[in-house]
This record gives sequence, structure tokens and C-alpha cells, in this order.
Amino acid sequence: MAGEWWRNAVVYQVYPRSYADANGDGIGDLPGIVSRLDHLEWLGVDALWLGPTFPSPNADWGYDVADYLGVHPDLGTPADLERLIVEARRRQIRVLLDLVPNHTSDRHPWFHDEAKRDWYLWRDPKPDGSPPNNWLAAFGGPSWTFVSGRGQYYLHDFLPQQPDLDWWNEDVRAAIDDVVRYWLDRGVAGFRIDVAHALVKDPQLRDNPPARATESPTWARIGQWPKHNLGLPEAVDVHRRWRRVADGYDGARLLLGETYVMELDDLMRYIVADGLHLCMNLPFLHAPFEAEALAAVVAETERRFPEGATPVWHASSHDDRRFTTRWCAADERLTKCALLALLSLRGAAILFQGDEIGLEAVDVPPERRKDMAGRDACRTPMVWRDEEGAGFTAPGVEPWLPVGPRDRNVEAQRGDPGSILTLTRDLVALRRHRGLLRGGYEPLDAPPGVWAFLREGGALVAVNLGDEPARLDGVEGAIVLCTDRGRDGETVAGGLELGPRQGVVASAA
Repeated sequence: MAGEWWRNAVVYQVYPRSYADANGDGIGDLPGIVSRLDHLEWLGVDALWLGPTFPSPNADWGYDVADYLGVHPDLGTPADLERLIVEARRRQIRVLLDLVPNHTSDRHPWFHDEAKRDWYLWRDPKPDGSPPNNWLAAFGGPSWTFVSGRGQYYLHDFLPQQPDLDWWNEDVRAAIDDVVRYWLDRGVAGFRIDVAHALVKDPQLRDNPPARATESPTWARIGQWPKHNLGLPEAVDVHRRWRRVADGYDGARLLLGETYVMELDDLMRYIVADGLHLCMNLPFLHAPFEAEALAAVVAETERRFPEGATPVWHASSHDDRRFTTRWCAADERLTKCALLALLSLRGAAILFQGDEIGLEAVDVPPERRKDMAGRDACRTPMVWRDEEGAGFTAPGVEPWLPVGPRDRNVEAQRGDPGSILTLTRDLVALRRHRGLLRGGYEPLDAPPGVWAFLREGGALVAVNLGDEPARLDGVEGAIVLCTDRGRDGETVAGGLELGPRQGVVASAA
């Protein structure tokens, strides 16, 4: 488990409340994740990214942290987390924690400690009593909340229950350094860093301009470009600081940044040799599921990334609607094409729990909704078996969020050589154990609706997202993996024929 393992890694994201319920209370927990580590070992992933595990009042379901050094009692105990780290390591799987450094919960002791008052962004109102500027919160409304007892406003980029830390304050930087060290000392392999681009705010508190056409869905809806409170390049100085901490430990520790920006120009601010190891590419996730659009994002990313930088790709998350629904309209053939392309690209890849079986987004009825931002459809329980409770919880127990359709489940797909799950496992194994999917990325000219590229290791990858057959001329070699598994091993001479909604990894002569 040495070296820069993350450069070709498959990272598997688990939302702990929705993965496996070991104690029968309807909420997923850490012992439940331990009970499913054999699935992840069989799948072949390199690392397990745990969604929020810290104590939290759950105003934002774990992303409002009340204690950076503890474990949420709904999920288990510190001993349970220790066991998870040990058991994962025994299976050659590294564990990443979800670090939330931009803000705390308003119930964190820091927020109520007068000696730490300047750890947060408190400001006087304008002369007319209004907030210090026009900044809006990502979840709606002003990003300032007035506290009459203090006569001041405090800043929150998200909910009022999530006050922002002041990252210009050296004491804040030192305190989070200590948090990073605390968990690295306990054997975690690194962190996924929540809103890593959002830490540093404009010290002049200038008003934000109106939204641009290229804003993310959140900011397009709100109507504002968060120019001065999100995405400032000074965040890189903080990333560099964490990198120095991480580099002080034996073994490569990973800093995976949630850099939720919609333009590659903005993403490039964070691609530095001595900062975050990996920066999430949201322009790829939000691209239309069209061959030309996806190919364009990847080609431009590859063109811009400096030598030595590693891209990371993902298509679903706890915040973003599942790709099987959003991109593929639940079509199994397209789902397989998406996974084949994702897992064949240069760099690291992230799978969100359920991606490997084509799990769909679930329409949660109003009376069962938990999340104020409408993300419950991304977070419903994992489907392990076709039975009541779906293998997530015991039959007869009501899960914290409803289980969706059970026809796509791990048990059924594991025994099916033509399943989405089997294809995913075989793709992970191909990128881990053979050299075909190594080295550089080279785009190829292709017919309309087809995305094709070469990998330096010798793979030709092509996905036909259209409804008509297509052909790539001049191809010689053999099909190693096809989304139609009956074509595996087929010889290719003179040209590669692709059926509608079909993808292949071929060994190119």
C-alpha cells in the first residue's frame, strides 16, 4: 500500500447512514460498513471515502460539525471507526474521512467561546441595520444572520446553523491542522475536503455580481455569482499547508478536494503541485450525456493539466443526482457505457455507493423527506437483496429514507456475468492488474454519437451513445471488455463495429 497509489485509484464513496444498518434502528452505521467490506474487497476498490462521521445536530446531515474529534452516536463509537480502519486495511482498502473545514455547527463549542469569537466572521450591520453585503447562502436567503445580543451579523455560506470560520485567522488554520493530524495519527489515509474552494472570503466583503450563464445549478437558481465568498485563489495557501502536514506522515496520504466550480478556468486555480492531490472535476459531472460534450470536457482537462497532475472523475455523489437517472434515464446499456468510459479514463475515479449496480435516484415522498435542499434522492439506502429492507436493514424496520426499487441489487448481479456489477468489477480489475489502461489519454476522431480515445498502455476505448450502429475504421486488435459481454475476446480486423448504446475496451494492435 505504498507509493502514489491515488494516481490510478478507484475511490468508493459511502454515505454511512444509507449503506448498511447493523443494529436494526433503520440508520446505516459503521459496524454495518464493516459487515460489507468484503463486497468492496471483491469489487477491487483502493479506498473508501466515508461521508460525514463527526457528531452533528444534522441540520445539514453531518456537514454541520459539532466535534471534529468524535463520532456521531447514530453511526457508532470511536472504537467502531477504529475497527473499520483496521478491517479495511486488512483488505488493502484505505479509509478517507470527510473533512468539513469551511464552517462548523452553531453547536460547536468554538462558536460559543468568547475567546474564539474572531474564529468566525462577525461583522457590524450597515447604518440602516441591513447585512454587511449582498451575499446569499447556497441554501437560499441572506448569508448573514443577526444576533441581537451581540449587535452583529455572522456569516454562513450555507445554513444559519453552519457559521463560517474565518480562514484569514491563524488560530483557525492551526486548529484544523491539529484535526488533520489527529486523524492521520489514527490511521486514516487522508480526507475528502468539503467545499475546498470556499474557505477564504474577500476581506473587503465586496458585493457579489449577478449570476453568469455558466453558474452551477445552485447559484443559477439563486441568481448570484459567488465571486467574493467562494472560489478565491487564496484557498490554495490553506491546501498547501495541509499538504505539508500530510507529507510528514509515512505512506502517501491523500487530499481529495471538493472543488465545486463549473469552469475549467476556475478549477485550474487549485491544480498545483504542492497542494491538493486530486481536485474533483464538476464540469465533467454536469456535462450533457452526449459523446461530443463529454469528450470535449476530458480533452480540455487533459490539455490544461500540467505535467504530473492527476485528474479525478466521478458521475454521482451524495449531492448530485445519480448518473443512472440523470444521464442514462435508467437505461442499462447506457449505464454500462457510462461506467466503462468513467473507469477507462486517465487518473483516479470515484464511484458513489450503488453506481456499481446502476442504482437509480428515488423519488422520496414529501412526508419522508429529510434534506432541506432536496438531495434525499441521492442518499437513499443501498440495495443488497430483493427482500423487505433490501438487506440494508432488517425486514419490518423502517429505514431513515425509503428504499427504492429492489430489482437492481448486489446479490442478483453478483451471480450474473452480464450484469452492471460484474462489468464494473472487471473494469476495476482491468485498470488495476493490466497495463492497457495506463498512461496518457489521446482523443480519436469518431462518428457522431461516439466517444473514442486511446490510452498509452494500448487500450482503445469507444462508447456509442447513439441509437444506431457505428463503426471506427482502421482498428486492429481484440475486444477485451464489451458492455455486451458476448463480444469479449472478439477479434477486430480493419474496423470496430459498435452496436447502439454499446461500449468496448479493445487491445489495439
